[in-house]
Parts: sequence; C-alpha cells; structure tokens
Amino acid sequence: MDETRIVEIFEAFFEKYKKTEGDRSSWSAHWTVYNQGHSFEINLTKCPKGTRFKIFCDKSKIEEIEGWEAFLASLDRLEKTHAPAFERGDFFTQMQEML
Repeated sequence: MDETRIVEIFEAFFEKYKKTEGDRSSWSAHWTVYNQGHSFEINLTKCPKGTRFKIFCDKSKIEEIEGWEAFLASLDRLEKTHAPAFERGDFFTQMQEML
C-alpha cells in the first residue's frame, strides 16, 4: 500500500472516529490489530503541538513519532521490528474496512 493511500485512510478514519482529549484542543483516534497473540496499536493525535503518532505493541508504548513524514518513514522499520504484530498492508486495510 502506498504512502498517499495510507494518509488518506488514516485521515478519513481520524475524522470519523476522533475523540477529544478533554479541552477540545487535542483530538485522537486509534486503531488496533491483533495477530498471532500480539496487539499493535497506532494512536493519531492532533493538537496545538502538531500531529503525533503513539505506537503500542502488546499494550506497551514503544515510541512516539511527530508528523506524517517521520511516521511514513518509520513504517519499514516498524514492520521489521514488530512482525508479525504489524504489517502495514493488513493494518491499513482493516482500518479502511471500518470506514
């Protein structure tokens, strides 16, 4: 799946499922997949500081990435490090199905 399509899917998912972080200045939406006994979650947050991605594997936060460019650049590394829990094609295809 190409990067443009990933952004389109995640942005549409965000718009449909976003929830406020309390003060209505920060909004977030997350998606979790389960694969072979593992979970992998990406939380997209938009706030005054910008766009942030919080990454969780097996319910533990493993990193936080700032901005779309850095997030997209990290996908290959995330796939290699967190397989079989994360596979981008499967992750974003499942997210798209919820739209």
